[in-house]
Parts: sequence; C-alpha cells; structure tokens
Amino acid sequence: MWYYKPVINEELLQSLPNLKIVASSGVGIDHLDLNLLSSYGVKVSNTPFVVSTDTADLGMALMLASSRRLVEGYQLAVSPDTEYFPADWLGAEVSGATLGIVGMGTIGYKVAERAKAFEMKILYHNRHQRNKEEEGAVGAIYCKKIDDLLQQSDFVLLSVNLTPQTHKLIGKRELELMKPTATLINISRGLVVDQDALVEALQNKVIKAAALDVTYPEPLPRDHPLLKLKNVIITPHIGSATKKTRRCMMENMTESIQAGLAGLPVPNEVL
Repeated sequence: MWYYKPVINEELLQSLPNLKIVASSGVGIDHLDLNLLSSYGVKVSNTPFVVSTDTADLGMALMLASSRRLVEGYQLAVSPDTEYFPADWLGAEVSGATLGIVGMGTIGYKVAERAKAFEMKILYHNRHQRNKEEEGAVGAIYCKKIDDLLQQSDFVLLSVNLTPQTHKLIGKRELELMKPTATLINISRGLVVDQDALVEALQNKVIKAAALDVTYPEPLPRDHPLLKLKNVIITPHIGSATKKTRRCMMENMTESIQAGLAGLPVPNEVL
C-alpha cells in the first residue's frame, strides 16, 4: 500500500483468497482494519523506523519556518510591491524557548535531540515515561498530564499515532490552555487535531500560529479557511519525503513481502 491505496475492505479480501500479507508504507496504520485482516489470516507490515529521522527534521523545519515567518518573509522579499523592508517585521525566538512534545516515541525523541542543540527546554507527554538515561540525554522533563505541557510550552509538537484515544486529542479546551504566543506543530495525523477548533483559535488569536504537515482531508478543499490564514504554514504530508527514505521504505516493504510469502518471520510486522 502506498498513500493508503488500494483500500483494504472485505470485498477486496474476498476477491483475493491467496493474499498473505499487506505491506503498508509509513508508520501509521489507522487506515487499516487489523481485526478484519487478521480474520482472513493476512499479515500486516509497515515501515516505522526508516521515516523517523526525516520526519523529525521536518518537525524542526516547520518550527523554524513558523517562528521566523519564512513564508511571509519570502513573499515580502519577492513581491513587486515591496519598496523597503520594515524594521518592525519580527519573528519569535526558537533558541531557549520551551518545546512541548506530545508523543515521545522514536520521532518525538529525535525531535528532542535536535531541540537540545537549540538549547530549548523540553517537556514531553507520553503514555509511558522514558527512563532517566533517555530523559537526561536530551534534558527532557516528563509531564504526566498533557495540560501541564500545554500551559508551559512556546511550541507544542504533535508526534502520536492516530488511535481512538488520540482522535481530536487537541480540541477547543486544549487550545485554550496554550499560551496566546504559542505555536502548534503537527507532524502526526490531521485527525489528532479538531480542525474547526484550530481555525477558530487561530482566527481569534487564542494561539499565535500553526505549522501543519498533515490535515484532513488531504489536500484541503481550496476554499478552506486554513489556507487563507497568514499565521499558518501547511506542507503536503512530506515528513518522509526524501529520496533516500522513500527508497528505504520500498526496500523494507519488499523484505516484508518476501518474508510473508516464504512463511518466514515478517520484519516490522504489525501485531
């Protein structure tokens, strides 16, 4: 499967009685009915680790681009109407700011490693607390309650899998807990955020800005209000979109398919 296609439903499974394995690109499996696939004896694999480095890089890129207003700056610099650069055109500091990471898995931890180089204060919220050695290596502080993280962070970065528990994890209440100077960065899945609540929060300056690699749907309708806001940066779900990583993803999928067909243990099998 690539970009969630083909759609795996019961009709397709019934038409493929010899199907052994579904190899899905990327880390997310929210588009798959695992119980249905299991009932047909079909194994599932994904490519969870190969995407981590590039996705973490993009998370930092979105943070920097949003804080320093790079898109607006580019438009100002190239506009035929620009006669001078205003002295009061200012961004926000990243170095020394507080970053709250929601979801400290492989990607979230790699973001923390990068943020440490920017001398950021790092908070994180996760289902399970990391061990002291891992926390100490990046200087991360665990927040058992997500509310504590939201209230303290200058940047809130979402790096969680989409599950029933994380569906619309960030809604009106959570956005109102954030600082009015804070930026929301989403590199996980669009449905982790209540998008209508986000639009309202951005329009009413409940939070300062948002930087999103994911939305719902993808792409957004061309008249969607998020596309009209200057305090929003949107990229086309490109967390893993580098030549090297995409090639590695295909190699991982091929290895899983070959193992599944041969009756061998499947690398990166989703259980």
